[in-house]
Amino acid sequence: MENEYVLPKVWTQDSANGGKFANINRPISGATHEKKLPAGEHPFQLYSLATPNGVKVTIMLEELLTLGHKEAEYDAYLINIGEGDQFSSGFVNINPNSKIPALIDQSGNQEIKVFESGSILLHLAEKFNAFIPKGSKERTETLNWLFWQMGSAPYLGGGFGHFFSYAPKKIKYCIDRFSMETKRQLDVLDKNLEKRTYISGEEYTIADIAIWPWYGALVLGDLYKGSSDFLDTDSYSHLKRWAIQIAKREAVKKGRLVNKSWGDEDQQLKERHSSEDFKNLRL
Repeated sequence: MENEYVLPKVWTQDSANGGKFANINRPISGATHEKKLPAGEHPFQLYSLATPNGVKVTIMLEELLTLGHKEAEYDAYLINIGEGDQFSSGFVNINPNSKIPALIDQSGNQEIKVFESGSILLHLAEKFNAFIPKGSKERTETLNWLFWQMGSAPYLGGGFGHFFSYAPKKIKYCIDRFSMETKRQLDVLDKNLEKRTYISGEEYTIADIAIWPWYGALVLGDLYKGSSDFLDTDSYSHLKRWAIQIAKREAVKKGRLVNKSWGDEDQQLKERHSSEDFKNLRL
């Protein structure tokens, strides 16, 4: 095979390995610079970006506010991962893994740091007793699908998405491998939704909120340019029905714009501090 990679005895980082995120990827953790994070007065302080993982949390917070939970008010600050904001001392203090989203819950007597999007969704669901079923069987089914998403999405994002959209060159083996796995996951969801209105049953839950920003966006053609045609996502009719249904929710329309810093100007909300911030935006 031409230019086949020869494995060294010990791997070392090649700083010129290419790819869209090569300038910020590194094999060590911790802060690269000192910087204090901004903070507002609301009960929740969110530090994030409108990637699928970030959108999960802003949808959840907007859904809680829509339900009338005024105690779910939040300030959302932009973390520009392309510029390395996630490696600031302030961010690393919340999330030592340097990944968005990261949340501070300052609603009680002591500050609580929450990171990993699934953990944040579960924390908020339990705190407000919302979007998580009360029955043991139904609650467990919701958590099954929440953790399914957390375990499956890296194959979609870090696998398929990376090699389809971001790698410096197209590698057939890699694209084939992760296309196959992504389509398998789409089929899992499609067959599940053939029998149900929502992911874990007849109730909208944190499972839907977790899965939609990844798989809903994929089948609607909003995740990676050209990927919906490439993967023939229209063939997953039950999944697409669900994706369209979720996309119509007011809180979803708002949540997907929070901490967004690209695209049309009237669909960007780099920081969010009040419901008034959405007034001049195209939802």
